[in-house]
Amino acid sequence: MHPEPVKTMKASNTLHLIALVCTALVSLCSSNASGAEHTVRSPDGKVTVRLVCEDSRLSYSLVWNERAIFQNSALSLIPNAKYSVTGAETNSVNTAWETVWGQFSSVQDHCEQLLLKVDVSGIQAELICRVYNDGVGFRFVVPEQAITANKPVNFICEYHTTEPFKGWFPNGENEPIGPVPFGKRGQKKMPAVIDAGHGVFLGLLESDLYTAKGFKTAQLSGARSESKATLTRKGMTTPWRVILLGTQPGTLLTSTVPLNLSAECKLKDTSWIKTGKSLWDWRVHDYQAGDFTYGINTASYMRFIDFAAENKIRYFLIDDSWFKKVENGKLVIKPEVDLKKIMDYAKSKAVDIILYYDRHKGKSLGDKALFKLYSEFGASGIKYGFMGNNAQFTRTAVEETAANKLLVNFHDNPCPMTGISRTLPNAITREFCHCQQDCRKAFTPTAFLKMSMINALSGPLDQNNGAYGLNGINKGERQKGPLKKNSYNTTVVSETARTLVISSGLIILPDAPEEYAKKADLFEFIRHMPATWDESQVVHSKIGEHITTARRSGDQWFVGSVINEQGGTLQISLDFLEKGKAYTVTFYEDAPDTHYIKNRESYQIRKATMTGKDTIEAKMAPGGGHCMWIRPVSSTEKKR
Repeated sequence: MHPEPVKTMKASNTLHLIALVCTALVSLCSSNASGAEHTVRSPDGKVTVRLVCEDSRLSYSLVWNERAIFQNSALSLIPNAKYSVTGAETNSVNTAWETVWGQFSSVQDHCEQLLLKVDVSGIQAELICRVYNDGVGFRFVVPEQAITANKPVNFICEYHTTEPFKGWFPNGENEPIGPVPFGKRGQKKMPAVIDAGHGVFLGLLESDLYTAKGFKTAQLSGARSESKATLTRKGMTTPWRVILLGTQPGTLLTSTVPLNLSAECKLKDTSWIKTGKSLWDWRVHDYQAGDFTYGINTASYMRFIDFAAENKIRYFLIDDSWFKKVENGKLVIKPEVDLKKIMDYAKSKAVDIILYYDRHKGKSLGDKALFKLYSEFGASGIKYGFMGNNAQFTRTAVEETAANKLLVNFHDNPCPMTGISRTLPNAITREFCHCQQDCRKAFTPTAFLKMSMINALSGPLDQNNGAYGLNGINKGERQKGPLKKNSYNTTVVSETARTLVISSGLIILPDAPEEYAKKADLFEFIRHMPATWDESQVVHSKIGEHITTARRSGDQWFVGSVINEQGGTLQISLDFLEKGKAYTVTFYEDAPDTHYIKNRESYQIRKATMTGKDTIEAKMAPGGGHCMWIRPVSSTEKKR
């Protein structure tokens, strides 16, 4: 049986014991509401934002733990406009809401908000600043007014610092850029991770781009981010420009600020949205399983479905080439693929099917017809893309797939659309990263560790971790193997850990069922691991060097660590476990002779009883990993 999906709950539900204070605390920011300077502090008092309107210019300064992070940094909306403040309000927000799926089952939304009413060369607007204990968000809202028609907009947020910061930036399917001096000229993608020194890390990104109709994804140029649009008489809302604050890069990954800044769930019924693991056929073509050769055909797909059913894997993803083309408004399916038989068989086995769609072979079908057709086929989701970083395409596709009760996995360097998993949670994952494809442009342990802390800051990723037949892949025994042999450099334990480290509502497993069956004792970690969590934390993280992620579901914890080509040992405290309880820990470890090039498939498994007072020495081979499945000692084990 599959786990029951988590259902959404509005913040006003009586189960939310924390009251919404904002309406009761609305007040003037100061006795002079239109004054030149306004200050707002985080609930814990450690983050301070000072907004200044001087010489017709708006700017902010950010202080964290008494250290100046950014100073005199411009915030602007209309090019060459003059700004004046006409009023100000402050309020406190302290609510909780339940997720449909994600790294946490419930999220606390606790911040202080400052709303500045501003005149922008005659246009009336509002600048909203929300300050959390671990981050800040800025957004402009322009209400409906005649003067706004056809006005060009460029939402700019600057990040001026007097200290030498260094940064990392996504680079498509290539290894992320960095570390490089922050503020250096030239366009770069967001999200960015900034090392501000002295144990301070910053995440620069945007949130709720979905709501900001007309805006494209923001770009970084030097020490400022910007995104353009055109105003209409109806006004507009910009995305949130977000600054996250953390003591290590990994803490940025579990910040709920981007989710809290996103619009609430738009769907009344989310019961059909189910997270899970998925088998995937793309990398298995030409795989030999005894006398059977995998290909694009009904028999191969039924073998995947059988293994999925036997191992409680919810989904099977059928990738490219199951259909040939679009002709006269219809999909021409390959004769080797009996889609109805496959769908009926999957249904009888309680396995859901996700179908790929290649726009290059059929743009003429149109999205509305496409999504309706996939729903009629009985598919639960669609892997879709080839539109790149197109914000409006992404908005429309998520809306229309939701209308047809389809999950959507965006392919091919898509728009990150951070926070949309709250607003439209059928947007289950996306390939905003190097996916483990045949070209393998960035497949090294170091590149993975960079992407796990930079690209993953944008939200859920489809990275296809969890390959087990590493020797065969590197020998070129697959049709979709690496273009360069012996370039798939990792270990099976590292691959196992990566399925946990990378957050995704759809964990896509790229290998043949037979490879997982050969290592059933190791595959146990993935098989028992859910895809949505009650709690998540990053214990260790250093960009390009190592990461340890711990996630809880009920009373069980799953912990995964990955290390770079140097290998080494991490000390992992189990202090996140409930005090006074004993736990059975299953360790999935690199063996003494494991190596990411010389001996990729070697591993060992052991068990021990531990408590929250214990610290684990996680020894990892070069390019290796370490996993722990932690659960309370059972009554049977106690009797022993």
